[in-house]
Parts: sequence; structure tokens; C-alpha cells
Amino acid sequence: MNLFKKLLYAFVFLFGGIQMHLFAQSPNNVVDEVIWVVGDEAILRSDVEAARMDFGANISGNPYCVIPEQLAIQKLFLHQAQLDSVEVDNSQISASMEARLNELTMRAGSKEKLEEYYHKTMTQIREMMFESLKEQYTVQKVRENLTSDIKVTPAEVRRYFKDMPEDSLPWISDQVEVQIITQQPRIPQEEIERVKAELRDYTDRVNNGESSFSTLAILYSEDPGSARYGGEMDYVGRGELDPAFANVAFSLTDPKKISKVVESEYGFHIIQLVDKRGDKVKVRHILRKPKLAQADIDTTMVRMDSIAEDVRKEKYSFEEAATFLSDDKDSRNNRGLMTNVKFDQSVGDQIRTSRFQLQELPAEVAKVVSTMKTGEISNPFLMVNSKGKEVCAVVKLKTHIKAHRASMSEDFQVLKDVVMAKLQEQKINQWIKDKQKSTYIRINEGWGDCDFEYPGWIK
Repeated sequence: MNLFKKLLYAFVFLFGGIQMHLFAQSPNNVVDEVIWVVGDEAILRSDVEAARMDFGANISGNPYCVIPEQLAIQKLFLHQAQLDSVEVDNSQISASMEARLNELTMRAGSKEKLEEYYHKTMTQIREMMFESLKEQYTVQKVRENLTSDIKVTPAEVRRYFKDMPEDSLPWISDQVEVQIITQQPRIPQEEIERVKAELRDYTDRVNNGESSFSTLAILYSEDPGSARYGGEMDYVGRGELDPAFANVAFSLTDPKKISKVVESEYGFHIIQLVDKRGDKVKVRHILRKPKLAQADIDTTMVRMDSIAEDVRKEKYSFEEAATFLSDDKDSRNNRGLMTNVKFDQSVGDQIRTSRFQLQELPAEVAKVVSTMKTGEISNPFLMVNSKGKEVCAVVKLKTHIKAHRASMSEDFQVLKDVVMAKLQEQKINQWIKDKQKSTYIRINEGWGDCDFEYPGWIK
């Protein structure tokens, strides 16, 4: 199977598994039976039928062979996760779950229609979706652990592509470099006071025994990553938190006490200590965000329109405006140039580049940039920044790199990623073959007459 198909199947079974998991539990399900056993994990006929109905058009070959094999491979990874005591970040899973749930709700038309489609309540859908996502994140982490020691040198990249025909080189999609200026609309003091009063009321309700902190966090916190867990976060170090939040969180000593209201880049919080472990702290919190009034948004949009017009008239440059007028700290010190942060497994660390494919940009920015010409400055528009706050923005399309065949001089990182993916694929393939030999596998009659990608299933 070629690399493209493997990546497609990985996507289907890792990131499409939500629908499969939900559907498999439907009351309209087929009569069920165990068809494979991998280690001590069973694969059900309903699992296969659900995946076939959701993704059959994307699967090349006999789905009753391809799907069970892909599910069996996932079982191997999950078994390895148990052996290695692999843990994943529940707050990250919750954030992904909420984003995915919002997307499914929009597609269905309403929460009620989504419940009707899956024959489940929203609570049940959330629970099933969370468990499915947790498996997906766990499998991904095991894969990353297995390939973490693979390194690629420039010489290896050059050797790999040295004699490759030009038309076989990777195709690079359009890329852009974008500069941005943002300003946050002014929030009236009375709105800030309203939010603070809400949080103080929550504190009083906990102190009076009317409710628990966890219950109030589930009901009212606007942090999707922790609200599901009663506001509880994983153990974190000081450097992983907003500085203002960290100062208060690390100063807490009594788990029965609740902090005063603290303001961070995300909004306003109250915090309760859960535990301290060395230089890490575990807390629960409730986040509330002040709401913007349309009049304040309109005022800021007018101001941003004036800045854009002054730049077009060359009263000052876009770079100067970004440096002195923008609220966006991430780009302000880079003269407005947006930075694309990616994880490069070949060096085991993040790398930064100014180039984006459109789908890598924030959705609102991508929509505006897609219609612009190089050097053009946009009209102001509203977007949500990385802190979850609504801001007014103006962008300039600095560079547009047309789609092209990759070259060593211009696209070395892309070519390096191709070599890295090839080496990772080879290592994962060998790991699966070795794992098959040491794992108990049983395939029921009628389900093993297949041309499997990994023949080691049949013993």
C-alpha cells in the first residue's frame, strides 16, 4: 500500500473513529458478533459495519478485509500504550471534542437533530466522543514515541532526491506570508464589573455550601478544555500558564480556599488549589469572558479602517503600524509578520516559518487573504485570536508563492519531511510485523480469507 493510502486510512480510523464509535452503539445496529481478537481486545462485526457505512467510498479494496486489519493495528498500538503507561492530555482532548461536536451540530442543524441521528443524548454523545478521541490521541502518541529517535540529515535528503525525475518531486501548494495588525475593542468597565460580580457570587455559593466549585465550573466556565472536568487542569509548571494566572495559582496553599478574581489574557478567573507536586501545581478554575457590545466593535473597526487607509496613503508603513499600534504580541515584535509554528520530529522540537498554506491560517484570515493580491492591504474584519477573544484585524499579503514542484533550494523542509515520513513508515511497518509475532490473534472463520497488507495476522 502506498504512503498516501496509508495516511488516508490512518485518518479514517483515527479521526473518523468518532462517527464509527457512535454509530456502532446505535439501536439500529446489526446482530453483533466477535470477528477478531487481538491480545485481549475484541473487534466486533458492528465496528466493521459502522466504518463501512461511514467511509466505504474512501476505502480501496474489500472493506471486510481492510477495516478489520486497520482496527487490529489500532489495538496493537493501544496495547503498547498500556505497556508503556502512555498518558494523554485530557484538556486537549476536551478542546478537540468540543470543536468536533460544534462541527457535527452545525452539520446536523441543531443539537436535537444530532441526538436524533445518533439516538443518544448530548451527554452520551460527549462521553462516547471523548473516549474515542482519547484512543486516537493515545495511538498517535505511541506512534510518535516509536519514531522519536529517527533523525534526517541534509545529506540524506539530497541522496534521496538526487536521481528522482522532476515530475516525481512533491507538489507544493500555494503558500503565503501575511502581516497582521489587531486591536481589541474596548470593554466597558461596567461589563468587567458584571463578570467579576458573577465570579464573586460563585465563590460565595461554594463558601456557603450551596454548590461545589466543580459543579459551577461544569455549568458556567468558558474554558472548554477544563469545564468538563469541573474546571480541573492537569499538573502544570509555572511557565506553561499565563503569568498572572500562574502567580495566583502557585501562591495558593489551602485547597478549601478560593482565590480572588484574577485577570489573564483569556478573561477573568477564580482558582482553587487541588494539589502541588514539586514544581508543578494542579488547580481547578472557572473562566468568564466579558462580552463585547456591537458599538464598541464598530468604533474599533472605524479606527482600524483609518489605520489601513493611512498605510495605503504611505503616511507610515504597515510594519511601523504593526510595531506601534497592534495589540498582537506574537507578531508585533516581528513587524506584523505572522509565524507558523510546526513540530519537526527530525529535530524533536518546534520550528518557525513565515509561510502558511491557506488552511493553516486562522479561518477568518484565510478567507480574506484568499481574494487578495500581493502587497494589498485588507479592509478591517472581525476574528477570534489565539486567546479566544474577538479582535478587529487588518492584514497585508506580503508574499504569494505559487504552487510548484519542490526544489532543494526553496523547499528543503518539505523534502526533508518526505524523507522523514518514509523512514517513519518503514519503522512503523517493522514494529507492526514484530508486534504480530508476540500478540495473541484469533480471526473467526470467514474473516481471514484476505490479502492482508501484513500477512502475520494468520498464524
